[in-house]
Amino acid sequence: MKKTLTIISLITLLIGLSAMAEDLIIQSKTQTFSEKDNKIKAEGDVNVSIGDVKVLGDKADVTVTKDNKLDTATFYEKPYAYEVKGNKKREVKANILRVSLINKVIKAEGDTQTTVFDGKEPIVIITADSQEYDTKNNVMKANGSVIIHYKELETYSQRATIKTAKGGELQRIDLVGDARIKQTKNSATADHFIYSPMTEELISIGHTVSNAILEDGSKLLLKADYQQYSQKSNTFLGSGGVQVWFKDYYAQGPKVTFYPDLKTKKPNEIYFTGRSSITEDIKTIFADKIKIVLKPKNFYAEGNTKTIIKDVGKVQDKNDSLF
Repeated sequence: MKKTLTIISLITLLIGLSAMAEDLIIQSKTQTFSEKDNKIKAEGDVNVSIGDVKVLGDKADVTVTKDNKLDTATFYEKPYAYEVKGNKKREVKANILRVSLINKVIKAEGDTQTTVFDGKEPIVIITADSQEYDTKNNVMKANGSVIIHYKELETYSQRATIKTAKGGELQRIDLVGDARIKQTKNSATADHFIYSPMTEELISIGHTVSNAILEDGSKLLLKADYQQYSQKSNTFLGSGGVQVWFKDYYAQGPKVTFYPDLKTKKPNEIYFTGRSSITEDIKTIFADKIKIVLKPKNFYAEGNTKTIIKDVGKVQDKNDSLF
């Protein structure tokens, strides 16, 4: 999880694509100006420069306001936009690309793909139905089947919003709508994921499910209404209808906290607070507090404890019949 929080901040490199200067240079085979539409139309090997950003395509037009100010540049038929700074390259592909020269907004529409390269190696790839870069507010929005790739990390959501500071530092990232995060063997789903670099926390809201594969290959499944992971303390919180499955344990309660082992620094102790229960085979124990230790596997219950063993008579009858 710690690696997930670190690498997701690389997405902020995408915001750099939207740095635009006032000068607009258009090169193409043919160019015409329509006074009726107030548009400059360019066709054939269109090459447009907007500061450090270059856009290539076959067809484009630029609308002009009544006071002769450039308004919106629109590129058609799968244009390609890119920016190179040092060893970093950012590129955007889409069916249509619109650049608002007044509002400083770049919008890619239809089969969009944004890629950030470090040298020749792609760092981040984002695909979506549409992507928008608001350079004034330093916000990137992606909508419709949003998929983010970074090496073994993959996220999916219906919408994604990335907010950065003026210097490019990540302030917040939101994944909303049927959101999923997958990294190697571990995965998580929720209605909404929020990552904040200031608190170094990843928050999951609504129908949250976390699947983890431990080092020994055992599985741990957690469901809750709300989950929160702190990178600083390496602790994990869950609340609201919490359910945990681990080997032959099934535990449930209103609130759970995962704490790391003091030596390995990996989550190893699970504490349920509030009236909770843990089931193992045919017995269920209710208590005000329950502690589960993953390694070595064990659990402890305290506070108004009650144990229920199901179908004791049937078990005894079955055992008696064996002799």
